[in-house]
Amino acid sequence: MITQLLQQYTDAPFKEKVRIYNDLSRKLYDFLGLNHPALNVSLVPIEQVKSNAYNPNKVAPPEMKLLELSIRKDGMTMPVVVAEEPAEDGFVIVDGFHRTAICKQTGDIKNGLKGYLPVVCLHKNIEDLVTSTVRHNMARGAHQVELTAKLVALLKKHSWSNERIGKELGMDADEVLRLKQISGLAEAFADKEFSRSWE
Repeated sequence: MITQLLQQYTDAPFKEKVRIYNDLSRKLYDFLGLNHPALNVSLVPIEQVKSNAYNPNKVAPPEMKLLELSIRKDGMTMPVVVAEEPAEDGFVIVDGFHRTAICKQTGDIKNGLKGYLPVVCLHKNIEDLVTSTVRHNMARGAHQVELTAKLVALLKKHSWSNERIGKELGMDADEVLRLKQISGLAEAFADKEFSRSWE
């Protein structure tokens, strides 16, 4: 039945095909009733996807080249995780900044996706989006300590307790304390000038 329906749209403009794909994806997601974003992939215009202001994950140039090669050879095998930004009429990246950057900047990859990006959308507040980004990065083992400490400091400014931070980020009390100390030291000396005589 679905195959017959889709045959009616074989010659439709690509934008219309995207609308149909997104609609079917959402309906199938609702039909299954499993609450996992990976089961509800949508295509969105790539220019509507923006980076977040807190992503601590960095990838070295050789790994970026490998990621580009992977996308070129295998295609996009994982959707980018985003959150809607209604005021901006777009999306902010939760996980997948580097995949998005490659898809935006590499002509043949962008053209191969016809200017769209496969995404899954989370519906959370800013603190929960920050912790989602940290969890995604930490699960891959690619997270910088100093920047993780800054995120812990951000959560503290939003009145999160050490216990809540530890629970949400999978850290024990000592890890949370160490990260708070790192961020505290960085803030304490942020506007100080130091002598370079030791060099």
